[in-house]
Amino acid sequence: MLEPLLPLLIEPEECPQPLDQNLLRLVDMSSLDQYNSAHIPGAVHLPPARTTSSAPVPGLLPPQDQLQQMLGELGHHDGLHYVVYDDEGGGWAGRFIWLLDSIGHKSYSYINGGIRAWIAAGLPTEQTSNSAPITFPQLHIVNSPSISLDELNGSLSNENLVVWDARSPAEYRGEKVLANKGGHIPGAINFEWTAGMDPERGLRLRSDLARQLEARGITPDKQIVTHCQTHHRSGFTYLAAKILGYPHVRAYPGSWSEWGNHPDTPVES
Repeated sequence: MLEPLLPLLIEPEECPQPLDQNLLRLVDMSSLDQYNSAHIPGAVHLPPARTTSSAPVPGLLPPQDQLQQMLGELGHHDGLHYVVYDDEGGGWAGRFIWLLDSIGHKSYSYINGGIRAWIAAGLPTEQTSNSAPITFPQLHIVNSPSISLDELNGSLSNENLVVWDARSPAEYRGEKVLANKGGHIPGAINFEWTAGMDPERGLRLRSDLARQLEARGITPDKQIVTHCQTHHRSGFTYLAAKILGYPHVRAYPGSWSEWGNHPDTPVES
């Protein structure tokens, strides 16, 4: 496996400019309005919805043919290093990094704070739409970055496993119900995704995030499983745990849209 060209977390000033298109692909997962108004020079826009599946469980990976087409449009090849960002502090960017993990591609970086931090730093932007050279990758899905409903349900008594619920406290408590059932997975720990961002620093990861997590029992010695409603918000928490060096982090992509609609899953509130 090739070594990544850049660290997992880079500051806006550390993003290579200009880009070597043969080695680096800068992927913008902001809203289309944001991309059209201002994006990092050279960035290719990837609509976030293309990384999701269809209802009723949108958090799952897209079908393999759609995945291959999407990554082919980004010029995917084994030696490509992705630099990814969004306009919301890392939710969609983190989901894309989970997607790359799910095809065994480990060469990627996240720009801390995304376009918000980039603009706040006074770095140049452009409005020109960019594209990548088309490739035709043949992908192989890797299951290890994810956990299924059945495996998670069978692991709830495992003291070494911690479920990180990235939803809002109201969803966690069952006061806001977005599925047939409200509440949370038994034993899950709630730490909302936006609580891990610093709005005073362009939505960068908060500097005390590791301490905040450890105070809640989300510790690096545990097997961490993170989820939300559709594995969008938990894209950030998946990414954040990796950035902090947590060695055992997996996503539950089915998330509450699957767990909360399943007739036999246990729920606490």
